[in-house]
Amino acid sequence: MARFRSALIPFVIALAAVTAVPQQALAAPPKPVPSVSDTAGTASAAVSKCAPTFQGTSIDQRLTTLFTTYGNDNSRLDDWTGADGTYSVRLPNGRELWVFSDTFLGQVNADGSRPPVVEEGGTTVFLNNSFAVERDGRLRTIHDGTAAEPKAVMPPRDGNHWFWAGDVTLAGGLVEVTYQEYERFGTGPWDWRWHRNVVARFAQGRLERPISVHDLPSGNGVAWGSGILKDGGYTYVYGVEDLGSPKYMHIARVRGTSLLGSWEFRTSDGTWSRNEADSARMMSGVANEYSVSRVGNGYVLITHDTTEALSAKIVAYASCSPFGPFTGKQLVYTTPETGGNIFTYNAHAHPGIAGDGLVVSYNVNSFVNTDHYRDVSIYRPRFIDVRFG
Repeated sequence: MARFRSALIPFVIALAAVTAVPQQALAAPPKPVPSVSDTAGTASAAVSKCAPTFQGTSIDQRLTTLFTTYGNDNSRLDDWTGADGTYSVRLPNGRELWVFSDTFLGQVNADGSRPPVVEEGGTTVFLNNSFAVERDGRLRTIHDGTAAEPKAVMPPRDGNHWFWAGDVTLAGGLVEVTYQEYERFGTGPWDWRWHRNVVARFAQGRLERPISVHDLPSGNGVAWGSGILKDGGYTYVYGVEDLGSPKYMHIARVRGTSLLGSWEFRTSDGTWSRNEADSARMMSGVANEYSVSRVGNGYVLITHDTTEALSAKIVAYASCSPFGPFTGKQLVYTTPETGGNIFTYNAHAHPGIAGDGLVVSYNVNSFVNTDHYRDVSIYRPRFIDVRFG
């Protein structure tokens, strides 16, 4: 069970105040900017002029049903039965590319359970990343390797490293997916750490493996790719400095559409610097995955609330710019699955997908590994529509 367990343990990085994640020896952390509460008076007054008004949240039945039906379908046994991560991008031909991190492939039993993973003598394949493509309401799993021996679309360099997916974008007809590489450095259950950020480029017609992989800035302990937003001629890249509790937002941008351009980092004095060491802590309380989306005349930040341990709360902040300040924290949803062994995490928006409002996904997981065998529905994304006026 070693490989499976070592891959599932890092889910705890999504939790706010349970355990601080072991980190590499890094440079001194960048200087923080004032927190949201420090600037609340002035910023909230300015944001009120462009902030959308939260009107309500409902379950997105289309997407919930789509993934439930597909996950339970046994017509193929090398395809998706559950995963987390859940980023998406609309391809030029109208297909929707879904980007996942840890993924189960295989069979679903009639009672709603799944066989154990291969490493435990079962038939379920466990990969650290995968894709699914949606077209006309139908899904298809994409992995490397063969149907008999599936492999991750973003392969690890060895058995002590693996990649988890970040957000995805299009650039010059190519799909650019951000990944964070993690590494194991010992035999203990917590002997792993974030190592570096990369971007993998995929051809739309050959998504099984990248055509190239490029290093991204990784010098200050920020995992880049929590979210991506194209706006005003720039591609904004959002990251997290994960100290377990707290977690800090960082913001970078690249002119144009490709992440291979020259990066600029938002600084503590509200300017942009090409020196990664100047990247400042914009605010705390974000999760490892979150999103910033254009809504009306303003921008909405969606995240799980990591100011509370094991929080079931999905919250929204607003800003008049894609780089903040983000203020006016509002509760938009409380995840009903949370409780007992079950926790939820990493809510973020999918602005390119049509829904009754801003489509938001979140992940569901369990602290008990055997729960993923007992009930396949646990380890699948949930979808909601958050309405703003």
